[in-house]
Amino acid sequence: MRVNHTGEVCAQALYAAQALVARDQSIKERFAEAAREEEEHLAWTQSRLNELNDHASLLNPLWYAGSFALGLAAGLAGDRVNLGFVLETERQVEEHLTGHMEDLPPADVKSRAIVEQMRDDEARHGAMAEASGAVELAWPVKSAMRIAAGVMKAIAYRV
Repeated sequence: MRVNHTGEVCAQALYAAQALVARDQSIKERFAEAAREEEEHLAWTQSRLNELNDHASLLNPLWYAGSFALGLAAGLAGDRVNLGFVLETERQVEEHLTGHMEDLPPADVKSRAIVEQMRDDEARHGAMAEASGAVELAWPVKSAMRIAAGVMKAIAYRV
């Protein structure tokens, strides 16, 4: 659950930065709506961490700063690229959450409910980005995103 919490910290930073530099007002509004849902995810994962007597990643300030910088870079590349970044991010997050569902014990009903709702919301965010005109990112960008996410997951799991 710590990795999922860190992912939500990153989502807060990404959406805040992307909304800050988005040019189209309707895109800014869509990012703000998605950010509100991500705030709910953050609260759910923090609550679940507390229930499990676990803690959030000690590096969350670093994850937030790095994600904010990535969000700014995506946004400065233009609205369609900005949306493409959301689309690819949400695809990868949805894939991660699906894998997490497979790893969770069937008896952990609370965690399963949280992860399932988050996965559904992330899929909707990706669909919003795609419907709003997202461009498909080049494979080197997607690969770099996947590698960065893997590093974040491995470190956040432990620290």
